[in-house]
Amino acid sequence: MEKLVQSFIAAANAFDVEGALSLFAADAVIDDVSVGDAFVGRDGVRRYLERFFVGYNTVSKLLSIEKLDSVHSDVRLDFTGDFGHEIGILKIANNATGLIERIDADLE
Repeated sequence: MEKLVQSFIAAANAFDVEGALSLFAADAVIDDVSVGDAFVGRDGVRRYLERFFVGYNTVSKLLSIEKLDSVHSDVRLDFTGDFGHEIGILKIANNATGLIERIDADLE
């Protein structure tokens, strides 16, 4: 899971939307309580990345990963960008092929 998270952070920090999308299952969901919306499928994930990462010039720094089981981890990230500074929590689930199938996101 750590390699998957590191790859996601690297792609997002480079504003490489296609690279980040390649880490997600086709039916992935990002449910972000802090923005009050869920983003479904690759099109939804693309909109999320373009709006909240590229659009706000977001740079993420990994603070911690807590592996809960073979497919679930809680990740803390330090986010900076045009919005200022926030600490985020990502509850990430990957599928059997190692792709991200769900992220439940919120801010501390």
